[in-house]
Amino acid sequence: MSMTQERVTVSLDDDAKDALDDLVKRTQNGKSAVVRDALKFYAANYEVAASIESGRNLTDYHQMLADGEHVLLDIDFFHAFLRNIDLDDPGDGFMESVDRVSEYHAKEYAERFDNIEELLDWLSICGFLSVRNLEGNTYHVVFPSEEMRWFMTRFIRKSTTDLPFEVEVEESVSKVLIKQAD
Repeated sequence: MSMTQERVTVSLDDDAKDALDDLVKRTQNGKSAVVRDALKFYAANYEVAASIESGRNLTDYHQMLADGEHVLLDIDFFHAFLRNIDLDDPGDGFMESVDRVSEYHAKEYAERFDNIEELLDWLSICGFLSVRNLEGNTYHVVFPSEEMRWFMTRFIRKSTTDLPFEVEVEESVSKVLIKQAD
């Protein structure tokens, strides 16, 4: 089988040159092989790479995983865990642990988010909820289960206490309205 080869000359800025040199060193492949593999990867993942929002989400999610801040967990495991919590009486130890995590995030979120939309987008990247903007600073939030709604609504209330704005949470049967107070 004959493989047609086409030569291409590419100008690289300093960041691209450093990235190429790093990949050559890590893969122990030549520059041409690394560039060919990078082009194939980009072509296979073009839709994600071309979408600014998806690309940002993947970058954020990758960073959370790389930092060890989050782990991959099958959603069924998480739901199984939550289904075995008595929502009416979850236990003091469990709630103290959940609240301690929420309080830690409250400090982090105070530095990170300037508005409720940014926070809700972040939580949706994590897969805990889906968000739809109703109007202005009011968001319709849907959770994949009653247990997830219970868990995340408490988390949102506790983790938003240090934000530079007030957050109002109004619960319905299966939906939650979250609003940034003016």
